[in-house]
Amino acid sequence: MNKKTLALTLKFVISGSLIWYLLKNIDLNSVWDRMLGANSTDLAAAGFILSIQIFISVFRWRAVMMAIHAVLPYWQSLRIFLVGVFFNQVLPSSVGGDAVRIYKTFQAGLTVREAIHGIMLERVVTVLGLLILATAASPFFHSQVEQYDANFMVSFSALMLGAGIIGTILLMFLDKLPRRFRSWKIVTAMSEFASDTRLIFLSPSHASKALGWSLLGHFAITACVYYIAKSIDIDVSMLDCMVLMPPVMLITTLPISIAGWGVREGAMVTAFILVGVGADDALALSIIYGILSILAGIPGSIIWLFMTDKKIKDIAS
Repeated sequence: MNKKTLALTLKFVISGSLIWYLLKNIDLNSVWDRMLGANSTDLAAAGFILSIQIFISVFRWRAVMMAIHAVLPYWQSLRIFLVGVFFNQVLPSSVGGDAVRIYKTFQAGLTVREAIHGIMLERVVTVLGLLILATAASPFFHSQVEQYDANFMVSFSALMLGAGIIGTILLMFLDKLPRRFRSWKIVTAMSEFASDTRLIFLSPSHASKALGWSLLGHFAITACVYYIAKSIDIDVSMLDCMVLMPPVMLITTLPISIAGWGVREGAMVTAFILVGVGADDALALSIIYGILSILAGIPGSIIWLFMTDKKIKDIAS
């Protein structure tokens, strides 16, 4: 068994095991009834917001690309991004669409360096936005949960944001490390990446635009989850979703499962239990969100079908 097959098998095992564990301890009839009884108006609002979030994400990506002087027209960027959204849902990884985006960006005329750095730096901006949102919202969360849990949420959010900032600073100055560290292969490979990272985060204009779009995108996802919860009569507030969803999204992006399935459900059940949501309801919330995410990928699948060159291996040339 080669490494790729082994990795894919492990992802299936992880997704399957997590889903099996959840289903074993949850009343499936209750979950099914919740989903069937969802309010269509609220679901439509959630779907609309999720669609708007895609447009916001393209602005975030372009803010990063403009900072590193690698610009594509908005509508071309949107087409590529939609294809990436589709492949995030069908490839065995929640970040599989990034590889497709890198290829299609390269094919659109940018260099491999610009394509790779643009996607990687967008991921950095996305994570920082998540951490900023969770940290900003967590102090207002005290009245919703037990004191111990509230203190933990505030401390953990602040700790993770601090780690994110330190990690970003380290990225910016990898090419400035003492000479003895520069012999490390990873440092050598990241030296150009460090230069592009500085172009974003040492520029107030570029940093504010990229992080601003990131925060707006995460807020849209929060609103989407809130309306899904509202559609199935789960009593949570926007603030609850704003604090609980960033950790869920961070965990879901880990490439350890099939398109995030299983990991997302486990994370959402664990998170929403903190505010008194039953496991059955939290699972229904997660499944509906997953279904809406799949539906959001349909436009990308149509665009992909009409693309003439689909040979991702050509990026190596």
